[in-house]
Amino acid sequence: METVKMPQLSDDMKDALLCDWLVEEGADFAAGEALFEVETDKVVAQIESDRAGTLVLQLVEAGDRVAYGTDLAEVNYHD
Repeated sequence: METVKMPQLSDDMKDALLCDWLVEEGADFAAGEALFEVETDKVVAQIESDRAGTLVLQLVEAGDRVAYGTDLAEVNYHD
């Protein structure tokens, strides 16, 4: 099991709003599929996975403001 972390989308980004989960707990996702959507003071972005897997557990709720580097979800990758 691995974790997905809040990415740092710009050099001055300290945190972002987790707007929405696009993959539900227990669901499989493909490489390149967007897992969640975040909003910073500059951009709204959908964050894609670079590997296929299963989203096991969401650790943060939609609507929460989260510091970059924070664990957002536990996933099992299908390597």
